[in-house]
Amino acid sequence: MRWGELRSFATIIGGILILFSTQQCASSSKVQTGLENLIVNYNHNIAFKRIGIVTNHTGVNIKGTQIWKLLKDLPNVDVAAVFSPEHGLFGEAAAGEKVNYSESDEELPPLYSLYGPTRKPTKEMLESIDLLLYDIQDIGARFYTYISTMGLIMEAAAESGIPCLILDRPNPLTGKLITGPILDLEVSSFVGLYPIPSVYGLTPGELALMISDQSWIEAVPSIEVVPLTGWSRDMWYDETGLPWVPPSPNIPNLETAIVYPGTVLIEATNVSEGRGTDHPFRWIGAPWIDSNELSDAMNIIGLPGVTFSPIEFTPHSIPGAAPNPKNNTQTCNGVEIVLTNRNNFSPVIVGIQLLHTIALLYPQKLEIKEAGLNRLFGSDRLSKSLGNSDAINQLVVEIKKESDHFRESAKQYHLYKN
Repeated sequence: MRWGELRSFATIIGGILILFSTQQCASSSKVQTGLENLIVNYNHNIAFKRIGIVTNHTGVNIKGTQIWKLLKDLPNVDVAAVFSPEHGLFGEAAAGEKVNYSESDEELPPLYSLYGPTRKPTKEMLESIDLLLYDIQDIGARFYTYISTMGLIMEAAAESGIPCLILDRPNPLTGKLITGPILDLEVSSFVGLYPIPSVYGLTPGELALMISDQSWIEAVPSIEVVPLTGWSRDMWYDETGLPWVPPSPNIPNLETAIVYPGTVLIEATNVSEGRGTDHPFRWIGAPWIDSNELSDAMNIIGLPGVTFSPIEFTPHSIPGAAPNPKNNTQTCNGVEIVLTNRNNFSPVIVGIQLLHTIALLYPQKLEIKEAGLNRLFGSDRLSKSLGNSDAINQLVVEIKKESDHFRESAKQYHLYKN
């Protein structure tokens, strides 16, 4: 995508955000993000400094104005560089699509991609910077790569002797939902760098404090978190009053974000996870699945907070979201995941049971990419258990113990109470 197209894309996104905020959120927001708190109460932290900003299209205020524009307009603040994560500065790139900004643009400071040849800022990129600032909306899932970028920029800042300022944002899945296995560092990758559960129940600021205190990065910077105001741990994102900005092309709404930590496991198979449709991660299927058979088998399990409806769908290429989806243009049969009660829904357990059920019903058709599944799940325990119901049940018990233990150990990093 050329710079002129990127500018047009940014203008469209900005217009959508402003429409959302003016019509739905501007007067009703219960929560103030770290960005808005910075402008109002922490201005002294950035005064007379050359700032490097790690952000993307989600780093906006309640009116949809991008952070670099807000800070650039402040007196005595020099925005020296902007760094973008996976999906690009404008959310213009699909998952895994490398981004490289090689041309300058008069509307932006120097811009560097951290999802291409370079995933960690170099010393040369940071040599004119006094403070590195991070402001990205996450979704609270371990394999969402923004938190990997956060750790790497913290490490780079420490190596260059630069302090880090984390502008906090809500965890869309609340600060109470914690589920999934702890990552085994033997399978660590960019989709899982830290020994945390699949769904970890912390804000970006809280996780940054934990990463630093636990020395999960090679060098630990001077770090400060600009907190949220008005947020409590039991809040889902739609209870904050803030506009929903899709954090990546295939997380269009909160319901998808809730389901995603479980159905992301389907990515490591030959089954479609719904990319290439308008229901990514909520429509699961393949040409060789019997929709009624799979939906009946899943509903018999009686998983709380969810039902499974038989569906038929056809994935198609969507530039910037799903350029080459699995089973492209093929009719897929499968299930739609329908939330009935998000407060007792466990996405990871649903993902495990769904993949296990497909393995039981279609053992000759299902193909697993073991290395990919191990990276997403966080160990080889799931890939070794598929097709064995006793082993799956034992794995579910182990996962609960691990997530309960993490829940207790993470409390010391909580910045917000119930």
